[in-house]
Amino acid sequence: MKYVDEFRNPEQAKALSQEIRALASRIGRTRERPLQIMEVCGGHTHSIFRYGITQFLPEEIEFVHGPGCPVCVLPMGRVDDCVALAELPNVIFTTFGDAMRVPGSKKSLLKAKAGGADVRMVYSPLDALQIARQNPYREVVFFGLGFETTMPSTAMTVLQAKAEGIPNFSLFCNHITIIPTLRAILDAPDLNLDGFLGPGHVSMVIGTRPYEFIASDFSKPIVISGFEPLDVLQSVWMVLKQIAEGRAEVENQYGRIVPRDGNPLAQKAVHEVFEVREFFEWRGLGSIDYSGVRLRDAYAAYDAERKFKLPNLRVADPKSCQCGDVLKGLIKPAQCRVFGTQCSPETPLGALMVSTEGACAAYYRYGRIDTSGLAKRPQSNVTEIAA
Repeated sequence: MKYVDEFRNPEQAKALSQEIRALASRIGRTRERPLQIMEVCGGHTHSIFRYGITQFLPEEIEFVHGPGCPVCVLPMGRVDDCVALAELPNVIFTTFGDAMRVPGSKKSLLKAKAGGADVRMVYSPLDALQIARQNPYREVVFFGLGFETTMPSTAMTVLQAKAEGIPNFSLFCNHITIIPTLRAILDAPDLNLDGFLGPGHVSMVIGTRPYEFIASDFSKPIVISGFEPLDVLQSVWMVLKQIAEGRAEVENQYGRIVPRDGNPLAQKAVHEVFEVREFFEWRGLGSIDYSGVRLRDAYAAYDAERKFKLPNLRVADPKSCQCGDVLKGLIKPAQCRVFGTQCSPETPLGALMVSTEGACAAYYRYGRIDTSGLAKRPQSNVTEIAA
């Protein structure tokens, strides 16, 4: 297939749906104990609800929404650090748009901007570097966040800043890595997941090899999936086919984009600029060892955490907000006490309602057509991800 509309063909979707139903019947699960497939990436969550993919699946299959939304897993204390940086005199704080509305313990970056802080939305870290060139007497901080998907562009921007000798640019690094997170999920004692839809964009950078431990160590199938409706349906079919045949392998449905070894140039830039942190805190998941990166000593001059003094405090989420339970797969967004009432895209209490990849935002925007009864549906999944 060459064109987008070919990946949205309703007849092919119906054919895949029939194959999936046949496999599900062969495996033999029930609504009370469904086949649970985690879509790791928030982009898949939005595809599932935007295109009504759940309507093509039997009730014996349940999607569990994973932690693959970098804005969603950002702990509140790190948002407070962003606000503290933005409110420093002579600082221009730059960020992607979806991070501006994530609430901290007192305010978001958007509210800090309304209060007079110079917070600017950018579309890439190179935009932030250009602002630094244009404002040589002001400090420009870029809020770097995201999984391996966005790490290369940030790394290359730091390399460019060093090559040009731009001293007033720095990075507040909150980049995180997917593999330690998946291992933490799989190490959870009460795991009931049957398989994974692997993240397509992350895999474009890291390839498929890093996921092999999921099959070899935990005997779980994983299929790297694209984001169009037929991509997701085919990937579900591939996961079920492995289960039905008693296999556990890493398969690549998104082969038109994802090579087995990833992107070596992107990996080289990331390795040059970043090193692994001993631990990093995730919203709702706690501290996960070796799950984040920071700037190497050779690039300390561009590290906002070394250049500026930050509060660096751990802050608990509001008790009414159940983002952590959603991220762990304990509940669906519609089961949250404040979903759609006190917490909405206009007045978010948690990051999952803010981000374009957040599960709560997907449910709120697309899920109302087919999420009735979710609040009554029994859930059985991960109780603890990490200590």
